[in-house]
Amino acid sequence: MDEMLREYLPILVFLAVAVGFGVVLVVAALVIAVRNPDPEKVSAYECGFNAFDDARMKFDVRFYLVAILFIIFDLEIAFLFPWAVAFKDISMVGFWSMMVFLAVLTIGFAYEWKKGALEWQ
Repeated sequence: MDEMLREYLPILVFLAVAVGFGVVLVVAALVIAVRNPDPEKVSAYECGFNAFDDARMKFDVRFYLVAILFIIFDLEIAFLFPWAVAFKDISMVGFWSMMVFLAVLTIGFAYEWKKGALEWQ
């Protein structure tokens, strides 16, 4: 039993330090935080609507469109990194399949651009 305690002691110390650090940060935030922010802090910023309005209000679908387009193109670009790392080991089939992938990506980007999805009015 004593040996098991000795093996788990570093984990228990780490957990105690982590919980203590978390409690210190929460208490510090409660003590230091500003209770009444100025109007500039609660004004609309980049999201287009007031921060403390009705949560059920309608807002522009372009927010969703921009987010979805970002996720789509960001994830597609993420496929380029493993391909670039393994580039010297890739056959011609792998190379041309990536070129087709990039062509589809470029066509999709041009289509979205032509449709005006990337413009904000």
